[in-house]
Amino acid sequence: MNPPVWLMATAAFTVGCGMRMIEPLLPMMAQDFGTGLGGVAPLIGGFALAYGVGQFAIGPLGDRFGKIRVVAISLAIYAGMLVGAGLAEGLSTLLLFRVLMGLAAAAIVPLFMAHIGDSVPYGQRQAVLGKFLNGMVLSQLLAGPLSGIVGEYAGWRWSFLGLGIVAVLITAFFIARLGAPLWRAPAEGGRGAGLSGFLKLLRKKAGRRLMIGTALDGLLMFGGAFPFLASLLIERFGMSAAEAGLVVASFGIGSLVYTQSAGRLLGWLGERGMVMVGGMGVAVALAIFALSPWWWAVAVAQAFVGLLFFMLHGSLQARATEALPEARGTAVAGFAMALFLGQSVGAVIFGTLIVWAGFTVSLLVASAGLVALTLWLRGVVLRPA
Repeated sequence: MNPPVWLMATAAFTVGCGMRMIEPLLPMMAQDFGTGLGGVAPLIGGFALAYGVGQFAIGPLGDRFGKIRVVAISLAIYAGMLVGAGLAEGLSTLLLFRVLMGLAAAAIVPLFMAHIGDSVPYGQRQAVLGKFLNGMVLSQLLAGPLSGIVGEYAGWRWSFLGLGIVAVLITAFFIARLGAPLWRAPAEGGRGAGLSGFLKLLRKKAGRRLMIGTALDGLLMFGGAFPFLASLLIERFGMSAAEAGLVVASFGIGSLVYTQSAGRLLGWLGERGMVMVGGMGVAVALAIFALSPWWWAVAVAQAFVGLLFFMLHGSLQARATEALPEARGTAVAGFAMALFLGQSVGAVIFGTLIVWAGFTVSLLVASAGLVALTLWLRGVVLRPA
């Protein structure tokens, strides 16, 4: 049972949309629920926290019962939660559905990555992971502008309902394409180690450093800088939600360059060069976000961020697939857990900092933190897994 990369990328597309669709909707959701930006920020952090905590169960379940089988079930649940979010009547109910959505989504991308780790040699893995990330890249390109446009003209609820319908169709095709073997095949390994697998990962010095670095990556970028860019564009430049969504989506242009050239970039720069160029480049871009008086400069920087971010993050991803070869699902789940726990904390910290000090200070703090993190990661990625 080995789904093609394009099919895994298509399923991952729905997860990427669910993660990023909410950003241009935050101001209108805050207005609808009669609260400020800080009041709806938990919709980002709640998804991320659930995604991270879900890895405690998802990684071992994938190792025990079969990674692709667990993904199929999770896709179906995820689609249902999207529809539920669109029908939610209050902010607390919407937050509940976002949390459940995060729990269901927790299995999909990490277990696909672990499956690739099982079936692709390490030397080719970052290139194959780059192809798999095409689905996430398309979600970066489409989620922001489409959700912004739909939200502006039909209401934010239809952004969730529309994606929910798409997710139902993709889930049905995924299950039909794999057919009966999806349910008949024996568990692919039976090696799920539960909590002991995570503890084994953390007992390895390289594993601990990787998890810490990944959590800080999530805190500074996924939680600290990226989610609030649309709100900055709306406040500073007077953009509509749809216009801000288009600028945010320019991230996908650089991401697409990465997915098509990851193997060549790795050959030219090596892991150390990928991390240094990517991390320092994103730090410069965050400073541009903080200080630029021109929206087009922010848009250009955001396009470069798509490439630069994945140069850093892709190196950590590839290393995670080799951190615990005997229980790869658990190792990649640990990576995802660290990333999204970092994001959930970052969304709260930087959401509060924006209220107190504004976008400029918050983004400069994230930029400085990323410089320090990049210098530290340079040593991490060069050490044996």
